[in-house]
Amino acid sequence: MSGPVRLLLADDEHLIRGALAALLSLEDDLLVVAEAASGPEALAMARAHEPDVAVLDLQMPGADGVKVATSLRAELPGCRVLIVTGHGRPGHLKRALAAGVRGFVPKTVSAQRLAEIIRTVHAGNRYVDPELAADAISAGDSPLTAREAEVLELAADGAPVTEIAERAALSPGTVRNYLSSAVTKLGAENRHAAVRLARERGWV
Repeated sequence: MSGPVRLLLADDEHLIRGALAALLSLEDDLLVVAEAASGPEALAMARAHEPDVAVLDLQMPGADGVKVATSLRAELPGCRVLIVTGHGRPGHLKRALAAGVRGFVPKTVSAQRLAEIIRTVHAGNRYVDPELAADAISAGDSPLTAREAEVLELAADGAPVTEIAERAALSPGTVRNYLSSAVTKLGAENRHAAVRLARERGWV
């Protein structure tokens, strides 16, 4: 008989993570082997403990759940990833699926249901919350290129063009072109409005 499903839980909200660990530990076939509070810590814990399933919060300091999932797919292909989110925007789901994430659920799910979904994902199947899936289909694909999305994300904190250029390793002129193109594609008045629109739709 095989042992319990070994879990990594990553969430920067300690209370939520602790409660989840306690509730999942009540299941005979699930074992929480590691916990993390940030993206980089989740990766370090995964490397150290090699869990069967990583349950990741979408938004974490250092690297979001999708970025962690991308790294895990390359380094630990046997580890299945399940993302839990309080912000189920359409673009996030598409990015997650493209990164090889096997499960995508809202934080409103019960611990008992989450345990069932963990088993589903561990068995090699995929589970996406039906409501989040329907939203993703109706929202359509992002009109932004990967570079436009990256530059727009760097502009989110109001940084000047020169700083964005430095961080993106681009010339200021190229950054202006990308920002201008993104603003036009999104039909926004300026880059701040473009950032807001892109975030609402989960495109950055």
